[in-house]
Amino acid sequence: MITIPNYVFTKYVAYLTKTGVPASSHAEYSKWLRYYLDFCDKYPVPEAINERVRLFTAKLQEKKQSLPQRQRATNAVSLYFQMDKHEKPEHKNSGTSLYAKENTDYASVKQNPVAVESLVEQTQPELQPILQNTPHYFRKIARTSNFNEAGYQERSESPEWDEVLNKMAGEIKVRHYSRKTLKTYANWSRRFQYFLKHKPPQDVTKEDVKEYLTYLAVKGKVAASTQNQAFNSLLFLFAHGLKREFGELRDVPRAKKSLYIPMVLSRAEIDAILMQLSYPYNLVVKVLFGCGLRLFECLQIRVGDFNFDAGKLLVHGKGKKDRTVPIPESITAELRDQLVVVGELHEKDLAAGYDGVFLDDDLEKKYPKAPKEFMYQWFFPQKPLTTVVETGELRRYHLHESELQEALYYAVRRAKIPKKVTAHTFRHSFATHLLQAGYDIRVIQTLLGHSSLKTTMIYTHCVPVRTVKEPRSPLDF
Repeated sequence: MITIPNYVFTKYVAYLTKTGVPASSHAEYSKWLRYYLDFCDKYPVPEAINERVRLFTAKLQEKKQSLPQRQRATNAVSLYFQMDKHEKPEHKNSGTSLYAKENTDYASVKQNPVAVESLVEQTQPELQPILQNTPHYFRKIARTSNFNEAGYQERSESPEWDEVLNKMAGEIKVRHYSRKTLKTYANWSRRFQYFLKHKPPQDVTKEDVKEYLTYLAVKGKVAASTQNQAFNSLLFLFAHGLKREFGELRDVPRAKKSLYIPMVLSRAEIDAILMQLSYPYNLVVKVLFGCGLRLFECLQIRVGDFNFDAGKLLVHGKGKKDRTVPIPESITAELRDQLVVVGELHEKDLAAGYDGVFLDDDLEKKYPKAPKEFMYQWFFPQKPLTTVVETGELRRYHLHESELQEALYYAVRRAKIPKKVTAHTFRHSFATHLLQAGYDIRVIQTLLGHSSLKTTMIYTHCVPVRTVKEPRSPLDF
């Protein structure tokens, strides 16, 4: 959350007192101002202030804030710009005003209750791509790079276990497994360690593993996939962390595996959700559905992955398995516009002296200039730069999945879709719609990047049988 500098906060409170705002409301008005500035720093917003405030109030409505609360929030922001407008010119020239331009006219959002009410009641419009980066009002506190977070660096009460996890992490990195795999394996290994109450690693046996898996199935009542994930993690821990043969494990209760039928959206439902999403989340969802991508595959698209001449998109899938998918013709123009937005942002980053984007593995060591090259830039970049605490570098990360998930959560509810919709639902819908259109199941398997046809066959449960003797319920006989 943005922190207002002390001298600005003092002036703002003084101006609230001068304009007759009760002292009991000063804390709330300051809160709304911080929310507004944080909104402008987090999202790509237009340069026009009245439009910016309109989007802010629409965001508050999305967050289920009441009309009186949105009115007070708009008044708080309005008073802030009025304060800035009435400052002496020498203060502005000296850099005291960090947040508003001198030629800003904010008369459209003054404290007129009727005007305010009409402003905050407007529905959230669709944000369009902008060709210039909105200046940051404040410099955020340096954050740890979650791009390089491995999940195993924490130290425990047992140095022996810490050393084992370091060895396991090294083996995972040698095999170029994903960071999520590393984090998952380390997490299960830590849980196993705590379950054994820091029992020395050299004394751990298969019976301990059997006891832990039994505990997960019987007392933990975990899903079959969760138990299999724990089993695979401990199998890897034994083989590459403890350097010991695991052998065959019998008589372990296994969680019951259920048949999962994916949730699928109709085209009308997808269009309704897209109408409720703003830029860039609407474009992300169009790529998810149009190309059948996993969420991380979509967010990790780089500029160089597009081949518009051939109409193909290179996708870096799970397990370092690349594939190509057709670029949807209906959104080609939007994708090209997004390239322009990324190009403008990249030029500003270079002018500001940033250190480039995050790259996988040792690519940066092999090509030191790669992080700053345009072809390696994220296609869906995160707006603020990430400060790598360990080195002090300013790097750019891609759009975080939590931002899309939050936007999608509210968009589904505004669209009144009575289904559980996640980002992966659009991948399910992609496969099902192709199957309904008569595409061969093996073609769909290739487009989805599935290693086994059995994985793709699950979508046959989502498509009704089109035979002469279509199964019917005996209740309808």
